[in-house]
Amino acid sequence: MDGRGLLRSMKVFGSVEGLRTVRSAWRQRRTDAWGTPPRGPERARVPGLAEAAEPAPGGGTIRFARSSLRLCVSAGGTVFWGWDGAGPLPSYALAGEAPEPDPRAALEPDTDGGWRVVSERVTVAVSRHGAVEIRTPGGLLLRRDLPPRWWEPVGVAGVGDSSGAADSFGVARWVQRSEVPADARFFGLGGRSGGLRLRDGSYGLRRTASRRGSGGGEGRGAGFGPGSGSRTGLRLGFGSGSRSGSGSGSKLGSGSRSGPGDVPPHLAMPVQFVVSDAGTHLVFHDNSWDGRVTLSEGEEGAGSGHDRPGTGEVRMEGGPLRCWVVVGTPARVLHGWAALTGAPALPPSWALGPQHARAGAGGAAEVRRAVDAYREHGLPLSVVHLDAGYPDAGHTDTGHPDVGHSDDLSGLAEELRKEGVRLVAVAEPAVRAEPGGRPHDADLREARGVRGLAAARAGYEGLRRLRPDERPFLLSRSGWAGAQRYGGTWTDGLPAGWPGLRASLSLVLGLGLCGVPYSGPDVEGSGADGGSSPELFLRRYQLAAWLPLFRTRAGTGPGPHEPWEYGPEIAEYARVALAERERLRPYFTTLARLARMTGAPYVRPVWWGTPEDRALRDCEDAFLLGDSLLVAPVLTHGADRRAVRLPRGRWYDTATGRAYEGPGQVLLDAPLSRVPVLARAGTVLPVRGEGGGTVLEVWAPAAGRTGGGLVVRDTGDGWEPAEIERYQSRLADGRVVVERVTDDGVAEAGLPVRVRGI
Repeated sequence: MDGRGLLRSMKVFGSVEGLRTVRSAWRQRRTDAWGTPPRGPERARVPGLAEAAEPAPGGGTIRFARSSLRLCVSAGGTVFWGWDGAGPLPSYALAGEAPEPDPRAALEPDTDGGWRVVSERVTVAVSRHGAVEIRTPGGLLLRRDLPPRWWEPVGVAGVGDSSGAADSFGVARWVQRSEVPADARFFGLGGRSGGLRLRDGSYGLRRTASRRGSGGGEGRGAGFGPGSGSRTGLRLGFGSGSRSGSGSGSKLGSGSRSGPGDVPPHLAMPVQFVVSDAGTHLVFHDNSWDGRVTLSEGEEGAGSGHDRPGTGEVRMEGGPLRCWVVVGTPARVLHGWAALTGAPALPPSWALGPQHARAGAGGAAEVRRAVDAYREHGLPLSVVHLDAGYPDAGHTDTGHPDVGHSDDLSGLAEELRKEGVRLVAVAEPAVRAEPGGRPHDADLREARGVRGLAAARAGYEGLRRLRPDERPFLLSRSGWAGAQRYGGTWTDGLPAGWPGLRASLSLVLGLGLCGVPYSGPDVEGSGADGGSSPELFLRRYQLAAWLPLFRTRAGTGPGPHEPWEYGPEIAEYARVALAERERLRPYFTTLARLARMTGAPYVRPVWWGTPEDRALRDCEDAFLLGDSLLVAPVLTHGADRRAVRLPRGRWYDTATGRAYEGPGQVLLDAPLSRVPVLARAGTVLPVRGEGGGTVLEVWAPAAGRTGGGLVVRDTGDGWEPAEIERYQSRLADGRVVVERVTDDGVAEAGLPVRVRGI
């Protein structure tokens, strides 16, 4: 981060967050200067002209004058290419073996001395200079990756191999530039707080975090220096007690190179999700080294003017240059990404309920008081997290009179479990810098980006061995591509005030597009930023109630932290929001199962089903919860109405029952008591009935149209397979009919039906 970037951080985030970013950036620069030697002489290299090609299943290898390109299209349409012998494996991101090549796709000569591979879902063309083009079967251009450039140390053996590592600084750094259609919009790069849509700017790929201190729930920031021993801030939590689940938090590194409006990301990954009129695609540069992505949106020419394509640039400090591209609809893209990097972990059913984190060191008595207080105020509670600062919450030194040993913590966990509340603890593994040591050599510089991923894997696999009949629950605040295989993540350390509320939504949506569907922000009281108003706390609470992970946090600072501490009105409105989430628990269960099966996130951008709608691509203040609901949270101070842009079709305001037709924009009431939520016409939504059973809530389809929905019932917290139930809705003689669709035809619904919208 240069001086202008530091000043921009100050302006965007205010004095507190800006100072944290500045300190973090300078600390990382000092660390890098101490831990690594300066680069010596380098020489630049480009591929040169194509000279020969060797066909292979799904593609082949094209040899250039000074490099080689391996190209393969899988049977599912996923494209891989790697330069200088880089293959799909070994990879931290892939869940297993590389996908099987498409036997029908073959490498064949193209025009002007180039080569191409044609498959059912995608066409890949390679120019004689080494540019790679991805096109739809109809010939529309999705992206063009220009010939790469390497900078290699002079006189260092081992440079140019697929591992990307030699000794000292004996690695080749590289840059890959690309072009996309002029109308394309960029998303992804992990969790980003500056907005769902990635504006023009440079985005760092190092997993970073500002330093707040353990009382704030972030652990300690990295501070490697000569003769120092310190934590990287990696926190991994395990379930405490004889049968409790686990939670984790993680944080890697420091420093803060980020895009416009961003705070340093906890979970960054080189995954871009690109949407244009031509189609949707995901591109992943499978390289865990430190790097930076620079993006610039294009511009369409007016009249007879020429289009200016959008551009992207990926720079890496070392490691292999290899890339994956998945094309199709948004749903197909995320399904292909999950097939490549692993299906998202399925959280236990109790993890979809309301959770609460206790900061500080109050011990068992404080936990007991918190559970009793929630019950006294009529607020359901499923999980209590023992956050940083609790004795024995993942640490070896305790001695607290209330919770002195792990057996005591186990007893508390078992006691709460009988009351329907799980206890989750936190651990903080670390990498220590020893005096005289040299921490960021080539191996560590490569692995630094995936330590959080490795810690999450260790925790997940350990819990599976410990409790083979129960699904693990694991949260990791940092990670990398493939982190969804082991659990979810939460977002904190955001800007103070209302900008932080908007940032939390951007983070959850962005993580979902990178394949991490289970996430959510911490809902913190006034102690988090020195003065949250009752209105801001409630709007945070209302937003979080519609997100996959719903977790409140009580800090140790002055001021109110719990809903009832803000007064009876705020407490009542919070109770309403939580009651609606609990009513929708069968729907959240369904979304969790579908995420596991298909890779589709619970929370989706409003353009998810209609990516061709350009107006929706720029919408960042609302989201779809599954296919059925559109949620429009209030993100600005004092608002009691807000504009909502609708996808095509009919939508019902769930509070008033009024119908609206999309596409278009409508103005809806948004009183302090609720946020606008709309239901898609014809949707069949599983909800919890008064007796606790599942009820099908159907919103009337438009005349001449049908609707439907999916239901996956809760099968417990083990590994029992679940069945997808399909329902359809239609109008017949003025009444709404709901039927179950089976392999044998249409049958009665078999569940109680509640009709709305008529």
